[in-house]
Amino acid sequence: MINQKKLEMAFKRYCRNFIDGIKLEDVQKEYNENLNESIDIVESNETDMDHVLLINLDTISSYYLSRWKNDVLINKGDSVENLKTIQKVVFYKCMGQDLYKERYPDMILEYSFKKVVIALIHFTMFGWEKEEKILFNFLLTKLGTKFMDANDWNKHLWFLLELYLQFRDETISGTNQELSRNLKKNLNELGMKNGLIPEDLEVYEEVLGKWRTVNVQEVITMISEMSLHHSNLAAEVGQLGEFGDYKYAFYPYEILFLLHVRKKQGLPNPDHYDDFLMNTPEAKMSIQDPETYPEWDPMLRMIDEFYRKNYPEYIPNRYGELFQ
Repeated sequence: MINQKKLEMAFKRYCRNFIDGIKLEDVQKEYNENLNESIDIVESNETDMDHVLLINLDTISSYYLSRWKNDVLINKGDSVENLKTIQKVVFYKCMGQDLYKERYPDMILEYSFKKVVIALIHFTMFGWEKEEKILFNFLLTKLGTKFMDANDWNKHLWFLLELYLQFRDETISGTNQELSRNLKKNLNELGMKNGLIPEDLEVYEEVLGKWRTVNVQEVITMISEMSLHHSNLAAEVGQLGEFGDYKYAFYPYEILFLLHVRKKQGLPNPDHYDDFLMNTPEAKMSIQDPETYPEWDPMLRMIDEFYRKNYPEYIPNRYGELFQ
């Protein structure tokens, strides 16, 4: 059961956070300051200071996060343009960080397993196949190393990654079944951190077992159970639980991804949803198949061009132009 009043109050806090708390004008001011800092580094070609460019990518994410929330939550829009840029920045955090693995091997990572999995499934939903393959290969080669800590307790992330592998007919460590259990075992044998990786995915176990069903009523039941699980956790927004953050608490991307892969495989989906979560503004955004690439953010474009020019080993140099 869900405490409906508590859920609705939590959603109001979620929205107010981007009105009374994180204000767009404040985030934009910080963005402009970091843009000027990045321009100085690029124009002087300061390769001894260019790790600052990687750090400044986080300001781009914050700026487009505020724009997304203002557009969709506050102004009741349905565009995914700003969300697309947020996921794109994750990609470039990975590409940029790779340049510093030898120069600064203990540098704090600007991405995480969670951010990469979320970006990967969004690239898939957006139909950006070229960039999706590059990001998946990055995850595949780094997962379980200090450059991609797999010791993550978020059950929905393991669900998403396993569903992605089954959808794309890919594997990690030779499997796309019971991924979290198998990877946990492999990491344990290698003496690597694995204590947080869940062995029981709870509601997601059942979904992984029957996500290819042709019975729409079964799909309705699965989505209802997933939504209930997500909603109970989102009702605790601000408590830092699995869906307790202000970035994605009321955005049911794990359900939307399930619906996406079913649609791509010609499987039937429900045509409407009655619960609160699946009718929030972020759940009802208009995602086209495929989505156009977003316009280049000027700071991101400048940083990408700088890395391409100064570092032949920069991963995007292998693939030519991206995101266009």
